[in-house]
Order: sequence, then C-alpha cells, then structure tokens
Amino acid sequence: MARNFPRFGKIIGQLLDSEEPSIRYKVRVGVLGERRDSQSIRKLREQIRRSPRVRQLLSRHDAQGRIEPVRHVYRKWVGAHWVLPALADLGYPPGDRKLQPVFNQVFDCWLADWTTTGVEIINGRARRCASQQANALYAALALGVRSDRVHRLAELLMTWQWPDGGWNCDRNPKAHVSSFHESILPLRSLSLYARVFRSRKAAAAAKRAAELFLCRKLFRGRRSGKVIDPDFILAHYPCYWHYDFLVGLKVMAEAGFVRDRRCGAALDLLESKQLPDGGWAAEDKYWRSLNPQVSNADLVSWGPVGRKKMNEWITADALAVLAAAGRIAK
Repeated sequence: MARNFPRFGKIIGQLLDSEEPSIRYKVRVGVLGERRDSQSIRKLREQIRRSPRVRQLLSRHDAQGRIEPVRHVYRKWVGAHWVLPALADLGYPPGDRKLQPVFNQVFDCWLADWTTTGVEIINGRARRCASQQANALYAALALGVRSDRVHRLAELLMTWQWPDGGWNCDRNPKAHVSSFHESILPLRSLSLYARVFRSRKAAAAAKRAAELFLCRKLFRGRRSGKVIDPDFILAHYPCYWHYDFLVGLKVMAEAGFVRDRRCGAALDLLESKQLPDGGWAAEDKYWRSLNPQVSNADLVSWGPVGRKKMNEWITADALAVLAAAGRIAK
C-alpha cells in the first residue's frame, strides 16, 4: 500500500539540494522516476564525472591510467575492484574509455586461468568467492562495457551457482547452504546482465538466486524465523561485499522482486528506522579510515555514522527502495 511519509517532501527537497550530484541523481532517477537518458539527467551525470568525490576515487593512478596498487586490485577499499562499482553506484556516466585500463586490471585478475582450473568442486558444489567476479560484472555493465570478457564473467557465475540458487566459498564439505554475502552481488549482476542482453538463462539464474533471499524474508532463518546475523538488520553504506537488509532490498528493487510479499518484513523494518527528520541513518560502517595506508580504508568519506544521524547515501537508497515497492505516494 502506498503511504505518505511524515516530512517526505522536506527530506526529498533536502536531498535535491545536496552538494553531491550523485545524491541528486539517486533521488531524481530512483525516487522521482526521471529517465536516465533524459538531457537533464545526462548533464547531471557529467557533473558526477567531474565531482570532487569521483576525482578522489580516481586519484591514485599511474601513467597508463591504472589504479594503484596496480597488482592488488582487491586492496580494501582503495583497489580498482572497489573503485569501479563505487563509480557505477554513484551514477558515473557509461562509456568512458578512460576507465578501460582500470577494467583491464580487474578483468585480468578475475579471469585468470585459476578461475577455470583452480576452483574446487566439493560434493558437487563450486567453492568460489563469486562476489568478486560479480562485482566486476556489475560495474562493467553499469558503466557501459560490452565485451567478450563481460560474457565470460556471467558464464562463470552461472556455472558456479549452487542448487539452492546462491554461491559460497566455504570449503567445508558439510556446507550446503549458500552465503548471503557471496550471493547478493551475483544476483545484482546477473539480473542486470539479463536485462542488458535479454538473456533468459541469466534471468532464470537471477530468479533462483532471489529465491535464496526471499524464502528467508531477506534476513531471517528459513526454519527458525530468527535474525540470521545481527549485522544483517543494520544499514551500511557502502556495503562493498557485505550483506545487510537494505542492500538486499536495493538489489531486489533493481532485479524486479521488491514487490514480492516476502520482502514485506524487510520493508517494514526499513520504515521503522526512519528518523524524526525524515531521513535514515548509517547504523554502522565497513570503511574505517581515510588513510589509504591503513587496512579497510576508503578514499572518501561516506557521511556520518550513528543511529540518530541522517546519512544522505542511506536515505537516498531507502527512499528509492520504498518508491520501487510502492510504499511512497507520488
């Protein structure tokens, strides 16, 4: 049921006045429904390309345009593997050839020979951290890359999919249930791949992956009904490779499943977390520093963290999810 939120107009207006063009983009496209290919949105995406945030994310590069450390694309959270999906989520315009050296770094890493010969098959299940290939695939598709290497990433993900619809890198032979952490990004990337290339195979794989989350209402045990992990019910931004209920809802919205009745509990949880000022908080974070020499450092700050502090990134995503679910009256 659509419902008008308290101070909904106020928080929308506040976000539309944000200094961050990416926040304005998220609201205009994700909440207000403006077309990505409209002239005004294309202009806004050019502002994103030139924004201080994007310039900082791309600041650590060598003479060839590759992001440093060149041989460590997975360096948390400053390596090329993390920068590309950040750009995609920010609304960076697609088709920028200057990003090709960065994509080559990531493709070279995640399409190396070991991806085909070194994946362990234990009890009939591929034990692989599929979030890595999936993050690369999502970034490539969102940023306009179309190549044989993109198709190869998608094929690998579909090859590694477990019987319950997800993915897992757990080498314990007794492990037979997929990981939420390892499955949310493959769902996101394969659903996008299916739309871009009209692939029925990828659409079927994405639907199977969605069922892994839906049958657990996005954060509860299938049999016990208990919260699977306390961290799952806290909102974070960015999530990088981690799972929480908001990124679960966000991906469900992108993939077209957010109006499934089994998303209802997660949507109710999201509504319950709305702050008196109309926004939502980043309740915790995975980035720990802005010093790239420190472990788990990011290159940019993603706003305040604290259960009573409105965070623009969380708020923009929360509103987009509720709009997609039909819970915000327009």
